[in-house]
Amino acid sequence: MEPRKIYDLEERTALYAERIRDFCFTLPKNEVNNEYISQLLRAGSSPGSNYIEANESIGDKDFLMKIKVCRREAKESSYWLRLVITNNTLDAENERSALRQEAKELVLIFTSIIKKRGES
Repeated sequence: MEPRKIYDLEERTALYAERIRDFCFTLPKNEVNNEYISQLLRAGSSPGSNYIEANESIGDKDFLMKIKVCRREAKESSYWLRLVITNNTLDAENERSALRQEAKELVLIFTSIIKKRGES
């Protein structure tokens, strides 16, 4: 069953970060994966923290810059999700797929916010 969509973006990005964290705990540990996991944890938690910063921005330019960082980090987390080694277990592959879909949706949301503010 897919998680219910959250429409509060601050909460949604926090839940995404929590799911990334929990997913990383399930992954096999080895020299390569440890680096991927580290990158994934950073990129996966960044959209939420930057969104909080955007909401506390000091102006439109600052807001847009932080939203662009949110979008960039959501894209990057999808990249690390692609590379991370899961040992092809069904549960891990399903969660990876769901997390990549959520990253894609977050990118679309942040892109929409940027477009509404007049930039691309």
